[in-house]
Amino acid sequence: MNVYDCAHQLAKALRDSQEYKNFNRLKEEVSGNKELQEMLNDFQQKQLEIQTQQLFGNEVEEDGMEEIQKLYQIISKDPKAAEYLQAQMVLSKMMADIYGILGEVIKVV
Repeated sequence: MNVYDCAHQLAKALRDSQEYKNFNRLKEEVSGNKELQEMLNDFQQKQLEIQTQQLFGNEVEEDGMEEIQKLYQIISKDPKAAEYLQAQMVLSKMMADIYGILGEVIKVV
């Protein structure tokens, strides 16, 4: 079987997965609420900044971690936001598993 055909089949399987459909549905619902969308974007931007610092081996300031935790507590009080973040985490986990499977084959040195 052609590897490109397999990649297209995988893309279709992802698109048809419950995890992807659930995430997309919630993403659309969140995008309809500008205030919630801005809060989530701010949270995710700050989260990405901290993850980037950690990736490059930089020590993350305690203030930054506390700010992320406070933002998460505020956001997670909104049931739709909490559901969206959970769906995003589930989809991310699935993608990480897939990357792991592919990485086992490649084993780049």
